[in-house]
Amino acid sequence: MSPDRSRRKKWLMAMVKLLIVAAVLLAVRHTITKALADLGQYPWNFDPVWLLLAGLLYLLGLLPAGLFWHRVLHVLGQDARLGETLRAYYIGHLGKYVPGKAMVVVIRAGLIRSQRVNTAVAAISVFFETLTMMAAGAFIAAAILAAWFRDQTLLFWVAIGLMVAAGMPTLPPIFKRLVRLAGVGKSDPATEANLEKLDWRTLVIGWISMALLWVLLGWSLWAVLKAMGISDIHPIRQLHLYTAGVSLAMVAGFLSLVPGGAVVREAILAQLMVPHMGEVVALVSAVLLRLVWLLSELAASSVLWMWRPGGLQQRDRS
Repeated sequence: MSPDRSRRKKWLMAMVKLLIVAAVLLAVRHTITKALADLGQYPWNFDPVWLLLAGLLYLLGLLPAGLFWHRVLHVLGQDARLGETLRAYYIGHLGKYVPGKAMVVVIRAGLIRSQRVNTAVAAISVFFETLTMMAAGAFIAAAILAAWFRDQTLLFWVAIGLMVAAGMPTLPPIFKRLVRLAGVGKSDPATEANLEKLDWRTLVIGWISMALLWVLLGWSLWAVLKAMGISDIHPIRQLHLYTAGVSLAMVAGFLSLVPGGAVVREAILAQLMVPHMGEVVALVSAVLLRLVWLLSELAASSVLWMWRPGGLQQRDRS
């Protein structure tokens, strides 16, 4: 490649990255502004310690999914380092606030890309991890609704529908066929061989990982309620309520393709919480939860953006 062409390529890549960052920042700013405006309608004093705990529980809850994505990358033959995988995973969450949700894949695949990680393979691994997370969440919500909230018939069937929609593409035979139809690994026998390693055992490990994720995210909602001064709640006895609420709300918000699941998440979470917490508490907790999670993602992404794992430094020098 000539020096001029190389410089043009670097300039173009820099512009693309700048546009991606600008799109993410604008989307995040819009989400924060809307959440603050919604919260401003209610006179409430929030305990910052409980809000901090809610944010930490959220970030900890995402860890099993990040570790599962790392496993999927290795199953598919990619030599991704754990540090760079988790860095790309957490930063990539900011992409969900951009319309279309595709920015999540762009950011994560772009950050993990190197001579050791194929971009196309990284992209399909993002789909597999994300849909596994959503399918497991919808299943957990459906199971809880069937056991404890039998009056919520509509939400139960919504959960079943979401589970099927998200889960079917992750079934190994179907996923492999979809990947081949997309042309990924068509000219690379090694990628084709590694794709065969993505089996039912990998999927089961994913569901177990995601079950832990949804429980921790349920506790994050509990911490938000504590921050609002709601005292008559229990972290264990009502865990099924918190977990069903956040899992069904997040899955519905994701599959709606609305940026960040705005409105959709709040509507479903409020519908499940209103009979138990009252309308005002349900609505405020839903909006506050979104804001806490977004600010937690921003804080984690800011730190991880400045942190350069050894693998990334090696990639930059190559």
